[in-house]
Amino acid sequence: METLARLGYVAKGLVYGVIGILALFAAFNIGGETTDTTGALQAIAAQPFGQLLLAFIAFGLVGYVFLRFIQAINDPRQKGTDTKGILIRLAYMLSGIAYISVAANAALLAIGASNSGGNDDSKQDWTAMVMQQPFGRWLVGIVGAVTIGAGFWRLYQAYKIKFRKKLKLHTLSLRQQSCLVHISRFGLAARGIVFVMIGFFILQAAKNYDPEKVRGLDGVLLTLTQQPFGKALLVLMALGLISYALYLLLQARYRLIKTS
Repeated sequence: METLARLGYVAKGLVYGVIGILALFAAFNIGGETTDTTGALQAIAAQPFGQLLLAFIAFGLVGYVFLRFIQAINDPRQKGTDTKGILIRLAYMLSGIAYISVAANAALLAIGASNSGGNDDSKQDWTAMVMQQPFGRWLVGIVGAVTIGAGFWRLYQAYKIKFRKKLKLHTLSLRQQSCLVHISRFGLAARGIVFVMIGFFILQAAKNYDPEKVRGLDGVLLTLTQQPFGKALLVLMALGLISYALYLLLQARYRLIKTS
């Protein structure tokens, strides 16, 4: 299970690395694009041996999903059953559910099939369905607020370097440790900003009763390009996503993983 979990971090890191690289290329007009996990998987599929790499990513992400479910249900990290602990374990569960679809997309592309609908279309369809239910707009608004909270939590983690306690870096020099920690902080901060922006989109959808307002990672990147100094902002976010990918690879190599 620990090996599967580490493969999961590698697979997730590869996906976000591709998203960051494509965004960086787009910022400098050298053939990239602002995309999300689906677009990254499609870009990988177009490469030599892309199907093999996608098969690895799908397998690895299954390991990541299992890890999140174990963390949510068995609570090996002893988060407890108080309000904070339940919220953290719920976040693990939701993270696992989210990456089921990414793993499925990777598997479909690996065998030559594909999901014709984009991630934004799927999010908008789900949002529209929820809004049609009693108190649906309130529920969507709560999801948006929770997403923003998750973003600020990541920013807090980056600021306080809480992730450092979970990494076995004692075999590295102090200079190497410092470099990797700074890269990880930058990556976590970028990921936190993405969550905050996505949460804001969800709140706008609830406020305006308009599911079309919901956007994913590609929507965040596109929004950045439309701001003053948009190119510079896109470069910073692209570098942040690449740093986040390196942070995930660091997790795969050095993280203390508890599965029981």
